[in-house]
Amino acid sequence: MSTYRVCFWIFVALAALEVVHGIPVFLPWAFLLVAVTSQYLSTRAPRRHTPPPAVEVAAPVTGRWLALNSPADKVPSHGTYQYGQSHAIDIAAEPADGSRPAFGWWPLSRPARAFPAFGAPLLAVADGTVVSARDTQRDHRSRNSWPALPYLLFEGLFRDLVSARRVIGNQLVLDLGNGTYALYAHLRKGSLRVRAGDRVTAGQTVAECGNTGNSSEPHVHFQLMDHPDPAQAHGIPFTWTGVGVPANLETFTAPDPAPAVPGKRRLP
Repeated sequence: MSTYRVCFWIFVALAALEVVHGIPVFLPWAFLLVAVTSQYLSTRAPRRHTPPPAVEVAAPVTGRWLALNSPADKVPSHGTYQYGQSHAIDIAAEPADGSRPAFGWWPLSRPARAFPAFGAPLLAVADGTVVSARDTQRDHRSRNSWPALPYLLFEGLFRDLVSARRVIGNQLVLDLGNGTYALYAHLRKGSLRVRAGDRVTAGQTVAECGNTGNSSEPHVHFQLMDHPDPAQAHGIPFTWTGVGVPANLETFTAPDPAPAVPGKRRLP
């Protein structure tokens, strides 16, 4: 458990004791200060860590998609280096007919199946071995409206206090070799086609896009990292064969699966 979570729950316990038994009031607030400081430090670049060159892999999807929270625009792409997501990207299916529901005021939320990304096949980006695979968390309704945004932020904070798994949702981690691991997050419940220890080949369907964990709508969260456990990992830059690294709000079409050379590195 991270320093942030430990200190926060100690704060909660001491705050309750302060009310019931009158312990010194500074004690709980001292732990809260440590918790906030620890969480702030997680947004900063790790000391003495230089990201390696980008690793070229195939795209994890095919078809027309929209990029969100892209490392092409900023690093860390998600505002934090925590969970190895400094160079992560979010993508949502964006059909040319405009059938993806827009962010707005109403309705407050929609069922996951209302989004074209939900159930989309996810592909192995290179040959590799399955390190971990979990798909037992339920798919929840969307939070893609202005009134639902505060709820999403509060929910994300609570999920983070519980565990990294509740943030990432259903997940798949592939060992691509040469110290490179691929993480797929927010997978659809029950959609995994592989399990730990399985060998996969580039382009193989491994799971489906879902809406689990800290997710506003069904989308693919993809990242490369240098450790199989996101809680201990640093992010690794990536580039997708035939696509590159799409920028925020850039629509792109991912080609049909093509074999990628695991461990091949080049600058995008």
